[in-house]
Amino acid sequence: MSKQKIYLDCCCFNRPFDDAGIDKVRLESEAVLTIIDRGEAGLWDICKSDILLDEMIEMPDKLKLQRVLALYSAAAVNIALCDDIIKRARELSKGGIKAYDALHIASAEYAKADVLLTTDKRLINAAKNAAKIRVLNPLVWLMEVLQ
Repeated sequence: MSKQKIYLDCCCFNRPFDDAGIDKVRLESEAVLTIIDRGEAGLWDICKSDILLDEMIEMPDKLKLQRVLALYSAAAVNIALCDDIIKRARELSKGGIKAYDALHIASAEYAKADVLLTTDKRLINAAKNAAKIRVLNPLVWLMEVLQ
């Protein structure tokens, strides 16, 4: 298996702290934690970006923010906001993708990530025809690469 470059959006970093009593949430949480563990082990490259940090900082629950930032510290590939990312995000927004989502897609594309992972089904569907990168659920993607 080749070394993957993975962009997890903000909802992925939040997923391990959501209601684990819901089967889907628990399974996605395990997938996200597995992906992050492999990043920390140096097997995969986890991306971080100015956009991710900006979105995280807006979280109202400061305790949850601390936990999310602890996971986020595993990210090693930095994607700084630049004019190319902003331009691409504007193009994506014209197609109906929300601003932060468009910036995440544009950042992942700019970094030439192998995949953008999200637990947001709406984003996955919106990105199918707009993104130049695969946008998948972390559980679905992990099962795919581990086979």
